[in-house]
Amino acid sequence: MYHCRMTKGASDSKIIVRLDPPYLATVAIAVALLFIGNRVATQGLAILPGDSQEVVRARALEVTQRIQGAGAGDEALDPGSVLFSLQGESVVFDAEISRGPRRGEIVSATQSFRGFVQYANAEVAPGDSILLISFGDEWFFNGFYRAGRLLWLGAIFAFCVLLFGRKKGFNTLLSLSLTCAAVFAVFIPSILTGKNIYLMALLTCAYTTAATLLIVIGFNKKSLAALAGCMSGIAVAGLIALVMDRALFLTGVVDEHSRFLMNLPVDGSINLRAIVFAGIVIGAMGAIMDVAISVSSALWEIKESAVAVKPAALMRSGMAIGRDMFGTMANTLILAYIGTSLSVILILLVYTDSLASLMNMEMIVVEVLQALCGSFGILSAIPITSLFCSAIFSRPGGVQAGPAGWTNALDKGEP
Repeated sequence: MYHCRMTKGASDSKIIVRLDPPYLATVAIAVALLFIGNRVATQGLAILPGDSQEVVRARALEVTQRIQGAGAGDEALDPGSVLFSLQGESVVFDAEISRGPRRGEIVSATQSFRGFVQYANAEVAPGDSILLISFGDEWFFNGFYRAGRLLWLGAIFAFCVLLFGRKKGFNTLLSLSLTCAAVFAVFIPSILTGKNIYLMALLTCAYTTAATLLIVIGFNKKSLAALAGCMSGIAVAGLIALVMDRALFLTGVVDEHSRFLMNLPVDGSINLRAIVFAGIVIGAMGAIMDVAISVSSALWEIKESAVAVKPAALMRSGMAIGRDMFGTMANTLILAYIGTSLSVILILLVYTDSLASLMNMEMIVVEVLQALCGSFGILSAIPITSLFCSAIFSRPGGVQAGPAGWTNALDKGEP
């Protein structure tokens, strides 16, 4: 991010610090591409009509009434459940609206524990930050407000990243912000406006990979080698996903969310198979990028430490490093997919007698396909990154010249 030079005189020392033009150019180009992508992706995007119910943030004041007794058709409660321990099936409470045009208004709302949900929310207490939803002139409890605590946790994470990484930490947060913006401000709107999902998924991966590596690592041979290896791995994962999409006769209907997507009031129908493809390449991108930059950084350090090293030796070192990384990274990728669908897996295992039938469900097939395509991407990124590193990392030996002709004092052995 910065270039620094120290000059020594008889009586003073001066440090010259200036911003790195390639870094500033990279950030400027990344932001400009994001802005242009958003304009293109949102062209023709219509805001979908929302529900007529009003949702507001409020603060609970006091419980004013408890409604006892089981209504007609209510199911018996398990004595060990949360609802059984509550004094009533519904409570009426006062709340003060804390946001929006109704701010300061005190309303009466109802929190109901009826129905099939036995392990429901805890009963509201004075001071709780909650969400209320209106049905006509009546207000009902819509859940505890959770976003505030998540924001605090995110702020703590950002502080820790800055404290630990300093300039690198700032670049990490910047690249993470650009990644989220690329997904939510470009890729998702492009789906709703009928753009080609396959193309937009690949462009999103290319943009995210380039922005992350060039901002966090810098515009140098190390990041370029990692970028080449990462894009190659993503291409392999995407190619396998396309081939297996036809071989497995996928429909893209993997859960109830897919059915909701089919009924969205947008121009044309959303290609659910393309959504599966996008999930595979975007989900694999992070692990592939991690492997590519790790191999590239390790080989760069080897090249910097050795007076001279042949490209073939550098290639062998990259493959050896990659073999050690592949086992853990493949496990990380597969376990991540298992963890996100653990509840579904438990339900299917309980209610499905046939293992063959279970493994033939498209929901399970897509999860396994995601893990395998990502693993293939990691596997291919290792040799390709090593090959690029051995080809473009060059050091004839001796003292290395730093940026703009400045001398690296460490190479001279100076303190």
